[in-house]
Amino acid sequence: MLKRSDLVIDGIIELVSSGDLAPGDRLPIEKELSEKLGVSRGTLREGVRALSAMGVLEVRQGSGTYVTALDLSRILVPVTTVIDLQTAHHSADLQQVRKVLEMESAFLAATRMTAEQLAEAEAILASVESLTDAQGSPTAREQFLDADLRFHSLIASASGNPLLESLLTAVSGRTARTRLWRAVLQENVQQHTHNEHRAILRALQRRDPDGARLFMGAHIHAVADFVADLET
Repeated sequence: MLKRSDLVIDGIIELVSSGDLAPGDRLPIEKELSEKLGVSRGTLREGVRALSAMGVLEVRQGSGTYVTALDLSRILVPVTTVIDLQTAHHSADLQQVRKVLEMESAFLAATRMTAEQLAEAEAILASVESLTDAQGSPTAREQFLDADLRFHSLIASASGNPLLESLLTAVSGRTARTRLWRAVLQENVQQHTHNEHRAILRALQRRDPDGARLFMGAHIHAVADFVADLET
């Protein structure tokens, strides 16, 4: 059953979606807004608290309640919190979600990456070319992981979809420890990963969306397999 506070959440979101309220706008006074939404002031406050926790509203003491800038990274904080709480017991599930997001990101980036972004991707991979054989070195592993994260982040940005990019940032960053652990436990992981990155980049350079998606899927699947083996 729909809670009364849900009416407040839906009502305020509708006001923002319709343009009646814009980012940075101050909400009407409690009496006016509660009457507009058909709820009590107590219910209104409950809904406002929920939207504040979601990053949609900001309560400024002594000033009023305002619509935030609706920054995606802030709005996704509740999602990342849930991910953090679930990761310890559902790492494989997280990898599956990452795979879906990364594949779509690569598909979109294949037709949207600029020449500058392609050159940057090439530079990232070239910077760790000499590290692929240095698997035993903790410093090399950390440098390689940093390049890995930057490579995937660049592709996400090049997808041209800010929401997809934000979701990937939330998910991918929380798989970093697993990727580092894999580099410790499995032989030649850095070389294999580098080869997979190269295959993805070649598809991106060819402007081949299906190829980019395919190679990205195979790349993420290797990590997912490692996690699945750990959990069995």
